[in-house]
Amino acid sequence: MSFAAPWAALLLPLPLLLLWLLPTRAGRTAALGLPPAIATAFQPADATPARRHARAVSLALAWIALVAALAGPRQERLLDLVPASGRDIVLVLDLSGSMERKDFDLDGTQVSRLAAVQDVGARFVRGRTGDRLGLVVFGERAYVAADLSHDVTAVAEVIRTAQIGVSGKATAIADGLGLAIRRLRTRDAKSRVVVLLSDGQDTTGAVDPVAAAVTAKSLGIRIYTIALGPADLETSPTARDAVDSDTLRRIAKAAGGEMFRVRTTDDLKSVTATIDRLEPSLADAPPIRAWQEFWPWLGGTAMALMALSLALHAREAA
Repeated sequence: MSFAAPWAALLLPLPLLLLWLLPTRAGRTAALGLPPAIATAFQPADATPARRHARAVSLALAWIALVAALAGPRQERLLDLVPASGRDIVLVLDLSGSMERKDFDLDGTQVSRLAAVQDVGARFVRGRTGDRLGLVVFGERAYVAADLSHDVTAVAEVIRTAQIGVSGKATAIADGLGLAIRRLRTRDAKSRVVVLLSDGQDTTGAVDPVAAAVTAKSLGIRIYTIALGPADLETSPTARDAVDSDTLRRIAKAAGGEMFRVRTTDDLKSVTATIDRLEPSLADAPPIRAWQEFWPWLGGTAMALMALSLALHAREAA
């Protein structure tokens, strides 16, 4: 408990000071003198010492409550609310057939590339409280799996339940990237970001993905790319399911972002932590502090006591 204006307590002795400084009001003299025995009979029946004492006490309590209200008693509270950050992030997830390959390790178990991405990606999304998150998936075709939303838990659940084959098993990187850009181009967020995760090379896209990245940069959209898998197309062109790291690197460079090479689950976790640093989330910001004010209650009490004092005075004067 604290006070916004503790100096208001200096006003407490003000009524006593006024009684001491101001001249005493002369009592009224009667126009007609009566014997004491008869004059006593003309005293108002209500003007008892107890009633006058009650009125004085109510006035004193009203003044104390009023001064306490002026002092502004309050209590600090920490709110769990996280304000909107004004950042829109769209994840573009590769659901081509190569994502079925089990060459990632998750908690000591050999899992598919998709399973590793789902585990790490869902946790990344849940940690972006305050941002708007969306999900675009692509294989042979691209479609929006989750529209931009502050409900990061719902988007994380969509990532966790994504399945290979729902959009074909080819790799249309340019189509997925283009759909994400179209979703973001009309948004008025202060920061618009695409995170592209792929383990292959563009095979069916009708548009050059690098050209799409150039368009994204002109629209103020930044792109981060994540190349998944153990082999690179430029160094191991005959390797099965080799990732086109060079194209993903050029996409990121053209859109003012970065390309991350991921060969293990630990690499993937490091990448999401790096993106969190590059695109800070308000979920990591200090909690919002607010004040619970108590002066209205004291002010209401003062008014009620003043009303009681006036009622007692009116009854005495009746």
